[in-house]
Amino acid sequence: MNSPAAAIRARYREDVPATGWSPVLDTLLNHRSVRAYLPDPLPEGTLETLVAAASSAPTSSNIQAWSVVAVSDPAKRDALSRIAGDQAHIRQAPLVLVWIADLARAEAVAAAADVTLEGIGFTETFLLAALDATLAAQNALVAAESLGLGTVYIGALRNDPEAVAELLDLPQGAVAVFGLVVGRPDPAVATAVKPRLPQQAVLHRESYRTAPQPEAIARHDAATLAFRAEQGLPAQTWSALLIGRLRTVAALKGRDKLRAALAARGFPLR
Repeated sequence: MNSPAAAIRARYREDVPATGWSPVLDTLLNHRSVRAYLPDPLPEGTLETLVAAASSAPTSSNIQAWSVVAVSDPAKRDALSRIAGDQAHIRQAPLVLVWIADLARAEAVAAAADVTLEGIGFTETFLLAALDATLAAQNALVAAESLGLGTVYIGALRNDPEAVAELLDLPQGAVAVFGLVVGRPDPAVATAVKPRLPQQAVLHRESYRTAPQPEAIARHDAATLAFRAEQGLPAQTWSALLIGRLRTVAALKGRDKLRAALAARGFPLR
């Protein structure tokens, strides 16, 4: 277990005062995305343990409007990889967890009781389900990394939600919000903790403040350049990455059509 000071400095590339330490904080602060995996299957019971951790996450009003589809079949993982822009690690790792904003179960419960759910088609209800799925997934991620496994989120499944729904036989009222790759990291491919924005850019006390942000972002741009140089990556500041990701509609890679796809999946977002 790292020392608190070392773990926090690795995360920000600068010192931050902090109090208290635990194995949980060690796992959280040492998170890094893993994109190279061994094909080794996970130990028996690992999936169920991760889902138990997911089920222990907070859920809005105890509605539990999420599900997860565990995908280990190589052909299906290959199909998910193609939907997500041919990301190789989706094919390499033994398990992909596809997290579902799931209102289909609520509608089925209501139908069995001969009740119509008038609140089901609103933006708030979709957000409720998407946030439930996100909180559950993050619990599973932390659990996996605490067991020595590697993970990486796959937001690119939203490139084509309808193709994912067809592949996984999702009912109407259920949509994949992202995937989570889980497996044993390939020790031949080193990973490192990526620096994040300084706290002066994200932490606001009592009210939102813009004044400290330019200087904090400048520090983060410098830290990002240093990190990328260490990793042998092309020079690029965080600011340039941000602008490139959002500058054009084409950069959304099909996700500009997400609202229509959600409506087709049973989420009209009124």
